[in-house]
Amino acid sequence: MTTETPVKDENVVWHQHAIDKAFRSQLKKQKPVVLWFTGLSGAGKSTVAGALETRLANSGYHTYLLDGDNVRHGLCSDLGFSEQDRRENIRRIGELAKLMADAGLIVLSAFISPHRAERQLVREMLPQGEFLEVFVNTSLDVCEQRDPKGLYKKARAGEISNFTGIDSEYQEPLNPEIDLLAGEKNIEALVDDCLAALQERGIIG
Repeated sequence: MTTETPVKDENVVWHQHAIDKAFRSQLKKQKPVVLWFTGLSGAGKSTVAGALETRLANSGYHTYLLDGDNVRHGLCSDLGFSEQDRRENIRRIGELAKLMADAGLIVLSAFISPHRAERQLVREMLPQGEFLEVFVNTSLDVCEQRDPKGLYKKARAGEISNFTGIDSEYQEPLNPEIDLLAGEKNIEALVDDCLAALQERGIIG
């Protein structure tokens, strides 16, 4: 399947409502942010993001976790895994994450998002400081040993094509705001690293 970038109609104008992001953030007593977890399949993106969301929610923060597999059941169910469809997948998620941040939420997005340009596209959708790239830094060897869904085995056998890390490129972040050594630390330590980074930036107290 192929997708095309829609042309914006000049008659479609953004409507500014009375209740804005600043009001919703004040109401929730938190700063909105998009935490963009990126890394290879099996790196631990969803696991770390889920554990972090649990810690944040239990502390009274308002969050939402966007997971790569989950959004393909609905919002992106019409997309395949070609380079073009994967770009469109990330664009849609970026737009959704932007709306959720506008609602004052702490948004956790867990996607392979293999290309720097795509992650930069999402970063540019948001105001300065509201996009934090979280690199779940796990080596290909470790990810392949874990292989929780058996996908690496299928990719090596040629049953899956365009699989990131095998026959499709993954571009590591050059300057992520948070670099998680996920192949060396346990989940609790990784969550602590994330919380410390959020506290340092004044996003949480």
